[in-house]
Amino acid sequence: MKRTILAFVFAALSGCGMEAATTAATSAAIKKQEVDQGKKTMSEAQQKVEQAAQQMQQGAQQSADAANK
Repeated sequence: MKRTILAFVFAALSGCGMEAATTAATSAAIKKQEVDQGKKTMSEAQQKVEQAAQQMQQGAQQSADAANK
């Protein structure tokens, strides 16, 4: 009887450990996705800033060229 109870308790505790490991793995996967998405968003924002800076520079150059004519 004691062995049966001990086996049941051991099995229950083992299940808790497995659940904790699964939860940790899932959490880590979600965090990785968040980091990847953040990097993508930052890269896109940086590209937009660079494009805006180029457009401003081109506009300034065109204005300077028009003033010199």
